[in-house]
Amino acid sequence: SSVNLLIQFQRSGIWNTEFDITINGKITTQYLASVVADNLPPRPFSVRMVRVTPDSTTDRLQNKTLWSSYTEIIDIRQGYPGTAVAGLLVDAEQFGSQQVTRNYHLRGRIFQVPSNYDPDTRTYTGLWDGAFKPAYTNNPAWCTMDKLTHPRYGLGRRIGGADVDKWALYAIAQYCDQPVPDGFGGTEPRMTLNAYITTQRKAYDVLADFCSVMRCMPVWNGRKMTFIQDRPSDKAWTYTNGNVVGGRFKYSFSALKDRHNAIEVRYTDPLNGWQTSTELVEDHASQARYGRNLLKMDAFGCTSRGQAHRTGLWVMMTELLETQTVDFSVGAEGLRHTPGDIIEVCDNDYAGASVGGRITDLDISTRTLTLDREITLPESGATTLNIVGPDGKPFSTEIQSQPAPDRVVTKVLPETVQPYSIWGLKLPSLKRRLFRCVRIKENDDGTYAITALQHVPEKESIVDNGAHFDPLPGTTNSIIPPAVQHLTVSTDNDSTLYQAKAKWGTPRVVKDVRFVVRLTTGSGNEGDPVRLVTTATTSETEYAFHELPLGDYTLTVRAINGYGQQGEPASVAF
Repeated sequence: SSVNLLIQFQRSGIWNTEFDITINGKITTQYLASVVADNLPPRPFSVRMVRVTPDSTTDRLQNKTLWSSYTEIIDIRQGYPGTAVAGLLVDAEQFGSQQVTRNYHLRGRIFQVPSNYDPDTRTYTGLWDGAFKPAYTNNPAWCTMDKLTHPRYGLGRRIGGADVDKWALYAIAQYCDQPVPDGFGGTEPRMTLNAYITTQRKAYDVLADFCSVMRCMPVWNGRKMTFIQDRPSDKAWTYTNGNVVGGRFKYSFSALKDRHNAIEVRYTDPLNGWQTSTELVEDHASQARYGRNLLKMDAFGCTSRGQAHRTGLWVMMTELLETQTVDFSVGAEGLRHTPGDIIEVCDNDYAGASVGGRITDLDISTRTLTLDREITLPESGATTLNIVGPDGKPFSTEIQSQPAPDRVVTKVLPETVQPYSIWGLKLPSLKRRLFRCVRIKENDDGTYAITALQHVPEKESIVDNGAHFDPLPGTTNSIIPPAVQHLTVSTDNDSTLYQAKAKWGTPRVVKDVRFVVRLTTGSGNEGDPVRLVTTATTSETEYAFHELPLGDYTLTVRAINGYGQQGEPASVAF
């Protein structure tokens, strides 16, 4: 059976036939046909469809035709600002009736990075002049800078570049780029950020997620947005009972329920098909003493098992080691640091010994210092005197002798030391007590209240060098399809046709694995291009070809799992 149709356009009042369509064949369902008309008459014009074949007069022949719809197509070049657009042209024979699923590995945006920074090698050359250049990077510091200053998707309409402390971010970025053990015998950057934001969220929540990658917190210092990162650094000032209000320090400790000794860290695992994996970090000594206290958390933008391990270990060690907070007040002349700085607290009451105070008198020629209180030196071991001069620069010198209970002779004594300078004593039997300032608040009486959190410099080596993973998986199962092995083809042929049977093996089991079989012919040269003969998908490890014309063929087989991931192909010619 067949139906003849005409598509006509009216030009200058005359109907002209543009398409003569004949539909042949038999089908039991609706049949759809379409045409594309390019050479259209000037507007306005009319278009119609004319059926030439007479309508059916019997129920045995159902060939009714309907004009379903028309679509106006306007060919223009359009831009997609701020959008990544991708298109693929695929051969339907490769997929058959299967729906084509596309997945993309997104690198991310190009950001403004320092002009002396090489994102590929993660190195900084010379001194930075403060200028920027466009480049791709996954350094979380420069990702944060972009989110704060970009006018479209960031806070750029409210915060300018001058409102962000780029010099603090520069130091943070260098710390993030430092190589650390990845747990498999190699190294990787200490921190990277690989994430994409698809939903609208509160700006502070997004900023907090970005800062969590860098182990830091955002702080407004009164002039600009700066950042406090938990990393070892030199102390900015020493506080003793002699330079705080009332000579008093107030301490508080974290609750036992807030000290987690088991952390489950969820992260995006490239080795698990970019699905979520969980990394467990535990402290068995703490569990044996206090019981197991589990915390579940997400590592934002984390695509590395090593980084996930370090994230969980940093949270756990922070809660277990840095349990103390100190509060005290100082006068305006004694405020010599900003939030984020490391300070040393020499509290005589806490130490149970005289470990800090002021210098009342000095003799530069004999290197003799008179202290504001008596001290007791140990019989053995070196004792160090830490001095903070009027310029705020700390200086350490070894004590050589003690002519009187309140007088000491030092090994070196610079001329910048003056009376009433701050001193702190480092005894071999006592550990230095370092804190990181997290808050400074002005009181009504003109003094300043300082809150600082205990700082343990040794935590960095525990966190960044504590990952050790097995280099090989502990199971033969894997989500990534394995490469096909031992691919062979046996043939039987008569005078004109081939009968071929292919067999292969796979080294390990994968859930829902299938095999894509692709048969081609042709050498690939200019006169003999590669041509697809047939393609098929099977769940078996063998496949048969029937009635192949005599010739040279190449068979390619590759595994594919339920996620659409494909393994390495294997090929054989016959």
